[in-house]
Amino acid sequence: MKEKTALVTGSSRGIGRSIALNLAQRGFKVAINYYNGGNDAGEHLEQAQEVLQEVQTMGAEGIIIGADVSVAESATALVDQTIEKWGRLDVLVNNAAINQDQLLLRVSDDLWDLILKTNLYSAFYCSRTAVRYMIKKRYGRIINISSVVGLAGNIGQTCYAASKSGLLGLTCSIAKEYGARGVTANIIAPGFIESDMTRQLPAEVSARMIAQIPAGRLGKADDVANLVCFLATPEASYINGQTIRIDGGMSI
Repeated sequence: MKEKTALVTGSSRGIGRSIALNLAQRGFKVAINYYNGGNDAGEHLEQAQEVLQEVQTMGAEGIIIGADVSVAESATALVDQTIEKWGRLDVLVNNAAINQDQLLLRVSDDLWDLILKTNLYSAFYCSRTAVRYMIKKRYGRIINISSVVGLAGNIGQTCYAASKSGLLGLTCSIAKEYGARGVTANIIAPGFIESDMTRQLPAEVSARMIAQIPAGRLGKADDVANLVCFLATPEASYINGQTIRIDGGMSI
């Protein structure tokens, strides 16, 4: 994998961070993306720099690229800059996402646009640009991080569920259009994953969540990252257009 390159959107923290580090650990050159808009841009940059430092400590190569992937020009430039750096892009992980819970009747047009553009449009923009390069090399892996909420919906998450569900049609269409050219597209749908948010939940709430999971625990970001790393390899070439749940059996 030492000659392979990967771009992970939204990889300064959370699941994206774990994906970037696990790919680097396996020898990938990794482009670390952070959101460079808003008042928290400085904090996001610092987090991205910490990820890059860990990547380099492993002896792997990485770069940091700030971009607002909800904007077409910015997302396109993100992919282009990755390719300009290394001359290729083998793996694209569309991970960037946001969520603001709100019941349907209280969802504003602005909130709907914000979540759809960040979670769904971004994957379209980045994939459209990446595929142009991948088909020339006849090799590419597009891995979209969805959610079990995108498959079953959830109270108060109309926007989030719609955005994550939209990834299904996008992914399957890419898989059909470019599978014969060595490009696969797949979805990973995590369930309850340990995060800063879940760590702050009251003990009784966490207990109720875990009670729904046959595995008896919340998932870890590394659980998602390990599957990403496999789907990124040549050994996964016959896995295409699939939605793989990582939820400890919650959806059984």
